[in-house]
Amino acid sequence: MKTYQLNGTIYYCPVDLTLSVIGGRWQGLVIYSLREKAKRFNEIKRELVTINDKMLSQTLKKLVEQEILNRKSYNEIPPKVEYSLTEKGKKLLPIFTQMEKWGKEAVL
Repeated sequence: MKTYQLNGTIYYCPVDLTLSVIGGRWQGLVIYSLREKAKRFNEIKRELVTINDKMLSQTLKKLVEQEILNRKSYNEIPPKVEYSLTEKGKKLLPIFTQMEKWGKEAVL
């Protein structure tokens, strides 16, 4: 049986691996938020109105660890950090395009 590994976790199905990255309440929404350009923490938070700081921080950290997002720190005062999609993260965008299309068509 073929296995797939991401960050030390072994998956037996590639769909399960993908869902572990984009599933959950916030991961997919953060990825979708960054589809067009890099953004700072507060820009993402303004788009995801109901997320709190702790959850956004945890989600960003997890996506950086999974190499879906880049985290770029600027040596400035006050500190400036931007998040953007990695090449690996950009490969997920067609999935989100299809999800967006489906969601628009599913509205009754």
